[in-house]
Amino acid sequence: MLTGIEVYRRHPYKRALRDPKVIWRDGSSRLLDHGARRRDRESCVPVLFVPSLVNRYYILDLSRRRSMMRYLADHGIRPLLMDWGHPGVEEHEYGLTEYTAGRLEAALDAAVERCGGPVIVAGYCMGGLLALALAQRRPGQVRALALLATPWDFHAAADAHGRLLDALAAPIDGLLTTLGELPIDALQALFTWSDPTMVANKFRRLGTRDPKSNETEDFVALEDWLNDGVALTATVARDCLIGWYAENQPARGEWCIGGQAIRPETLDLPCLIALPRSDRIVPPGSALALADSMHSAARLTPAAGHIGMVVGRRAREALWKPLTLWLKSV
Repeated sequence: MLTGIEVYRRHPYKRALRDPKVIWRDGSSRLLDHGARRRDRESCVPVLFVPSLVNRYYILDLSRRRSMMRYLADHGIRPLLMDWGHPGVEEHEYGLTEYTAGRLEAALDAAVERCGGPVIVAGYCMGGLLALALAQRRPGQVRALALLATPWDFHAAADAHGRLLDALAAPIDGLLTTLGELPIDALQALFTWSDPTMVANKFRRLGTRDPKSNETEDFVALEDWLNDGVALTATVARDCLIGWYAENQPARGEWCIGGQAIRPETLDLPCLIALPRSDRIVPPGSALALADSMHSAARLTPAAGHIGMVVGRRAREALWKPLTLWLKSV
């Protein structure tokens, strides 16, 4: 394990990908047009991608070998990627309503104007919940909806995350009151509790690899991203950790954006739900509850984990290709 940690610390890799053209900006948030470099971009299928607020947007554009955005842009899709940015003074009091009904809806307006009509919306992980709310609130601007590894029932199968956060609700609320945000170190601890041996195991495996291999460089790129998280505002943290995990508001029909209850069963548009088979971050039962509530939604079950589905060695075959085909079909 220590050998693997030293390989990671000493590796020369630094992410050097340039961001694509910014077509909209508000506060710390930006909308990146990954199709801007294509001459035929007007004929490509426009898709607004919504990542999580917790992790940085570039998990979908990790490196030259591991970029779902660049793959899609090379195969007839015009990916528009939301970068939430780090919460600043303007966002300090933001909750999920402000981020969704404010920032995300404004970004959708910009995407629709730039692309000349409704666009497809795709959400990843926590971003899937925000994308779902967006589609319900703005049906005339959303052509179709893709939800990738998106949780819904946070108490599915007596999920340990839900029980843990229910027990920790009071001390977490006290921490938020004191600090005004949930620091990234606290978030990392919460994720680690889902599999306490994961960190040790991955560095043990790294210690057995060739330090100069592409596989090692890919590990470093992903680990750098994992360590580049974003603190959550106190309101967002309460909305998610208490409202979602502890109280299970989405599955109970009590999660609201701008006073409107979010009900996936009411959506009347083409939907795709990707359910990675080895997901440890979003338990299968949690995401399956969302799929079951949307009876007409197409399902994709890639043989991958939560992160491996979008950047792993098999991501191209497991998700990128079938997602491209579905986006073109709708």
